[in-house]
Amino acid sequence: MNSTKIRLSILSFLQFAVWGSYLVCLGQYLGPAGLGSDIAWFYSVVGFVSIFMPAVIGVIADRWIPGQKLLGICHFLAAVFMILAWNYGQSHPTLEFTPFFTLYTLSVAFYMPTIALSNSVSFSILKSKGGDTVKDFPPIRVLGTVGFIVAMWFVNCAYYHDGHFGFTISDENPFADFRFQYTDMQLLVSGITGLLLAAYSFFLPNVPVGGKNDKNKGIMSILGLDAFKLFKDQRMFVFFFFSMLLGVALQITNGFATTFITSFKGIAEYANTFGANNATLLTSLSQISEALCILMIPFFLKRYGIKNVMLIAMIAWVLRFGFFGIGNPGSGLWMFILSMIVYGVAFDFFNVSGALFVEQETHDNIKASAQGLFMLMTNGVGASIGTLIAGGIVNRYCSWQEVDGHSYMLGDWSTPWLIFAGYSLVVAILCKILFKYKHVRE
Repeated sequence: MNSTKIRLSILSFLQFAVWGSYLVCLGQYLGPAGLGSDIAWFYSVVGFVSIFMPAVIGVIADRWIPGQKLLGICHFLAAVFMILAWNYGQSHPTLEFTPFFTLYTLSVAFYMPTIALSNSVSFSILKSKGGDTVKDFPPIRVLGTVGFIVAMWFVNCAYYHDGHFGFTISDENPFADFRFQYTDMQLLVSGITGLLLAAYSFFLPNVPVGGKNDKNKGIMSILGLDAFKLFKDQRMFVFFFFSMLLGVALQITNGFATTFITSFKGIAEYANTFGANNATLLTSLSQISEALCILMIPFFLKRYGIKNVMLIAMIAWVLRFGFFGIGNPGSGLWMFILSMIVYGVAFDFFNVSGALFVEQETHDNIKASAQGLFMLMTNGVGASIGTLIAGGIVNRYCSWQEVDGHSYMLGDWSTPWLIFAGYSLVVAILCKILFKYKHVRE
């Protein structure tokens, strides 16, 4: 069993290292490359592809292709398209939206289903080895967060220019402006990591498909759409509804946090502060908090139930946005740090607990499809709507401006963050009132 946990931990580490290489720092590359006003589209596309791709891949895993093999295929395709996007960036210092966005979208389209699929594969392998998913999965998932952090630290510190490669966190280093967090090299790191993970996936224990020999099932079952029948259960319907509402918040800080923090380099008072010059490194505190919070999930989920855990997550989102709205990388750096700390609760107490809840509440023959449905509601419908609205709000109050030959997104950042905090508070109140779920304490 220990060897199984180690293998799944490596899977989790690589799974999120692929994402961590670019997710939080992509905006710092897009802005100076000429696509600053389109940042929201690059993060909303994560939601758009999550509307259908996780469900489709979940169906295929449930019906036709063993989960670990399908996982490898998806990661291979995602990595190839990400490397092609990097290659395009190498030859186009000023990006054209359509070709670059197309390559990026194709990569994301094959990556996003792997989040739900890797969960499903891990749950299946753990149960086949006699493990307890609620007890054994969170420590495995922690390694995913560690992978995300390691990737963030790498792209924050690594630089390459004119044959010079090295690491630095000092803005006084002559190559500081060529750190991967500001360039297309972050995409190459993601692509290479994805290829490693694709190869690794094929050597995982087999995850058998189910139900493919049952000829008496209707078209809904054949297409793997049974998971949508969960909406007939009022409790599950409300759960998925609030999953969507909470999903609105998921990609906002991923899309704008580092761009926001780096913007302080355009303000003389904060230009030389550590935080303003190491936005990706500072943001990684969020993932460190996430790693610690994952370990608390079994206790909170068993003791308080999914409704209270979701409410805790929603209040944490209020604090996450609120601290951004009133902090700065100088005397207000402590508020940024608090924002990073509460992110672990905001993200994990919903995403990981929600996946475990879906795993416990659904039948074996639709588990992969149900995980895809959860992904659809959160990172799909919710995140796509939320990111586009957030992009519109940010673009209304802020704009890209040139300062000393560098591009920064400057303006009134406080108002957007406080708007997002207010939204999260309203959702928390509605969830408290409408989600009728009575937890049986274990």
